[in-house]
Formats: sequence, C-alpha cells, structure tokens
Amino acid sequence: MLKPEPESSAGEIAIRLRDVKKTYGSDGAPVHALRGVSLEIGRGERVAFMGKSGSGKSTLLNLLGGLDRASAGHLSVAGHDLGRISRRALARFRSESVGMIFQSFNLIPSRTALENVELPMIFAGLAPRDRRALAAHALEAVGLGARLDHRPSALSGGENQRVAVARALVNRPRIVLADEPTGNLDSETAETVMTLLLEHVAQNGTTLVLVTHDEELGRSSTDRVLRLKDGQVAQ
Repeated sequence: MLKPEPESSAGEIAIRLRDVKKTYGSDGAPVHALRGVSLEIGRGERVAFMGKSGSGKSTLLNLLGGLDRASAGHLSVAGHDLGRISRRALARFRSESVGMIFQSFNLIPSRTALENVELPMIFAGLAPRDRRALAAHALEAVGLGARLDHRPSALSGGENQRVAVARALVNRPRIVLADEPTGNLDSETAETVMTLLLEHVAQNGTTLVLVTHDEELGRSSTDRVLRLKDGQVAQ
C-alpha cells in the first residue's frame, strides 16, 4: 500500500496548494492555466469550484488527481507531495487515494459495467474474486445490479454515469474529484447521481471537490464555493 507523508499536526487538511502554477507550452505564446493558486481543503469538506470555461477548473482537478504535474508551487493531496513522488507511486496514489468522475464518463467501450468498475482494483492489486464481488456490490448500490454484463453502448447516459460513480467510489477513496458529473444528464437523472454521490461522501467522511457550471448545484451540494478566474482564485 502507498504510505502517505505525515499530515499536518491537526491532521485535518486533505488538500493543500501553495502558489501552484501550471503553464502549457514554452515556445511562442505559453498558456498560463493556473497563476499561483493557494488554498486548503479540510478532510471531509465538500468544495465546489466554479468559473467560466478556460478559468482553470479542469486543469486544477487534473493536478489534484495526479493526471498532470504542476509547473511550480507545492501541491499535497491526502498527505502526498505530488510534485516529488515517482511516476509509479503517482499511479498507485491515483488508484488508492482518489476517485475521479468525468462528465464524459470515460468508460472503456469494450468492457462491461462490472469490468469497468473493476479497473481501479486491478491497479490496486486486489485478487480477481475479491474485485468482482466488490464491483458487483458497488453497482448494486447505484441501482445497476441487473446491468453488470452490459457494455456502455447498451446503457443510457444516466446509467453510464452511475457506472462511473461506482468505479470512482469502489476503492473507498479519501478524496473524490468530480468534473461536471451531471453536465450530460437530464435534471431527474442528475439529481439521482448527485444523491448517490453525496450519500457516499457523508457516510464515509470523504472529501469532495466538485467542478461545475451549475450555480444551484454548487451551492446546494457543497460546504463552500470557490471561484476561479483567469487561473486564480477570485477574492
């Protein structure tokens, strides 16, 4: 198992950023996606990031999930300094410490719902029998117990997003990162998906970071709303 670095003395900070910057491209006209973001998110806190397209929301989420690395600054997630750990340790961090939910689902078309939910547990090294049982239980929890063997093409948009939620939560991650998780769903299905997600967060004391354009969703689903503008947290 991946061992986190010691956390703060209070042990209550799940995410800490200090002057984090992200720049894409070095020749011609570099794009400064993040311009010195500093913030802390407490363990078990639910935080929404809002802002216009291009404000840096998705870039920030990718950094928090270890999908990309900051160009400068310090970034600590679940006690891990993401700027200093190896690529191998970073991959293990992604499979054990965070669960990610994407607007576009990011399911593998050739795999069944059960196989898609199994994926994080494969990377975490669980035995096949154990991961199949846990994946089936996770899908049953989101109301898809009868759809285990269906591929994404045979599922509705709402069902695919519930598969994505089950996959993100199956390892009981300490932190869940959700990028516009209801953006492609009708209002009724969106409410169902958010209810499932928020129930899990509440029951497990999970930290939730939600990126959304939906003002009402951000305010009703989280403890705090932070706004990004031009790669910075707006004051």
